[in-house]
Amino acid sequence: MTKGEGGCLCGAIRYRIEGEGAAAMVCHCTHCQKQSGSAFSTILGVPQGQVAITGEPATYADSGESGKSVERLFCGTCGSPLFSKVEVAPGMLWVKAGTLDDASGFTPAAHIWTRSKQCWVETGNVPAFETNPG
Repeated sequence: MTKGEGGCLCGAIRYRIEGEGAAAMVCHCTHCQKQSGSAFSTILGVPQGQVAITGEPATYADSGESGKSVERLFCGTCGSPLFSKVEVAPGMLWVKAGTLDDASGFTPAAHIWTRSKQCWVETGNVPAFETNPG
């Protein structure tokens, strides 16, 4: 995915991605499950300087299963999760793929934190890692 636009459910926050995404993943950690309200989070890693954001996301300071810090950014009005900034990947903004206006170009290259994966989720032929491979 080389560029795209997206935003929250109510439209208060919009973003535009310019440039090449560095990674497309599905995270199965328990924090992503709770934060997404689902079995996993679909995320696109983009260098932070390649994302222009309009509106002011609210922030929740969290830590991942690794114990490292995770800053979760979301719309303070509608609650849509939008981005994450993680200590283990400085300079990257992890965009929630479900917030893209057109997510048809999103294809995950890996599943991470599968040790927390729900038993009914299949990873298919996509590489899967029990924790974070990096």
